[in-house]
Amino acid sequence: MRLLLDTHIFLWCVKGDRRCSKAVQTKILHASEVYVSSASIWEAAIKIKLKKLDVNVAELVEAISKSGFLELPITAYHAAAICHLPDIHRDPFDRILIAQAITEPLTFLTADTTLRNYSDLVEVIE
Repeated sequence: MRLLLDTHIFLWCVKGDRRCSKAVQTKILHASEVYVSSASIWEAAIKIKLKKLDVNVAELVEAISKSGFLELPITAYHAAAICHLPDIHRDPFDRILIAQAITEPLTFLTADTTLRNYSDLVEVIE
């Protein structure tokens, strides 16, 4: 299985947050590839600037490779795919992540139940 982590899942993994359950850790460990989108770093950088997130953005970037994850850049193909998404969720970061998951295709791991309505590729952790 190839995974794309939602921003909060990536942050939980990096910070050792208890919300990154054993089940999530096992799923990540057994995946053939685990991706973190550059959109997640962009989202984190904005939240850091707004003082909604207390983390070092450079350390987040380093954490991608240190964790054995792969970076998924945003391509024009990903951006164009947003035109085909229904208006289920208005958050632009969630929309680009969903577009990336669908176009690659990758299983998108998230805790956001609303995103499940986009695709069977969305897996909501409980």
